[in-house]
Amino acid sequence: MDIFDIDDVRTGILEQAKHILHNNAPVTGRICLAQLALLNGVSQTSEKLRNWPGKLLADAVPLRLAGGLHYLHLSGAENRLLPIYRQEITEQAQIDDNVANIVADHDAALLPWFDGPPQTNEAGRSASFMAGLKWLSAQGNPPRFEMNELGASAGINTMMDRYHYDLGGVSAGPVSSPMQIKPEWRGPPPPDAPVEIVSIQGCDQNPVDLSDPAAAMRVKSYVWPENLDRIARMDAAIALAATRAPDVVRADAADWADIRLSIPQESGTTRIIHHSIVWQYIPKDRRNRIGLAMAAAGKNATPDRPLVWMMLETNRATFRHELTVRIWDGGGHNGDSHLLGYAQAHGAWVEFVG
Repeated sequence: MDIFDIDDVRTGILEQAKHILHNNAPVTGRICLAQLALLNGVSQTSEKLRNWPGKLLADAVPLRLAGGLHYLHLSGAENRLLPIYRQEITEQAQIDDNVANIVADHDAALLPWFDGPPQTNEAGRSASFMAGLKWLSAQGNPPRFEMNELGASAGINTMMDRYHYDLGGVSAGPVSSPMQIKPEWRGPPPPDAPVEIVSIQGCDQNPVDLSDPAAAMRVKSYVWPENLDRIARMDAAIALAATRAPDVVRADAADWADIRLSIPQESGTTRIIHHSIVWQYIPKDRRNRIGLAMAAAGKNATPDRPLVWMMLETNRATFRHELTVRIWDGGGHNGDSHLLGYAQAHGAWVEFVG
């Protein structure tokens, strides 16, 4: 069953909460479960939930509202969430009542949070990308990489060349970086092969400017409040963006992919089109366009100018997050797919299979 096709609102909330709890986030899981009680409420927020016109889970609606609640806390507008976030209150019935009261008092402020998907920009996911680049380099592809990220949000992963990584004992990136990425590593480490990121840019329909304190606060609000390591990474990313902003343009993913694929590729460079936990938010017709564009561009690939589609996305049947690559090189690879590993949704662990 494709869980993203769930129509029933109640089932969608339960599935979202189950996924969050499975990812070791009990606070956010309870906040999502509290939305079940909101379905019986009279607020405009309750009405939005009850009558959501799309697929609740595919649209990550419970996480939209969870982000809005976290923003109320971070901005100082609401203090009643603190004992929930600190896990001083854990009984679901009490959390249900608290959340219902908070929603009633901040109904108008929470409504705009339904207008767009969560900007789940997470630096921890770049560990999977770096492991993928090392694997590609070890396979004989040119180790100079041109990176192009679809759905880059605030561009946090378009700064991945500035991060330091410990990938199961394999090091990459500047050691002195304020962003230290060290996930729990499962399986063998990636090959200790050379990687040089010669350029990195991204696109998003609504890119977030991390130099704007309000915008940065909004992105931070989507971080699950119990994940203190993620909050620390977000603060490090905001600090790095202040020194040099990530290169992210406002564009539709399919349109931008067409543009990037049409640009002549430098000899001795591997071109990467990549994205993480964004595919579900791209409309089906756009996804199809991107797939056709990749296949068409792949016909022009050569061993000296290979094209790679790298994805860290949710398997719609298992809800596991899979790192896969598809390679075109004009030789032995014609869009064939390779599963390189699995990862926790926010990079807490990586299970590499290579």
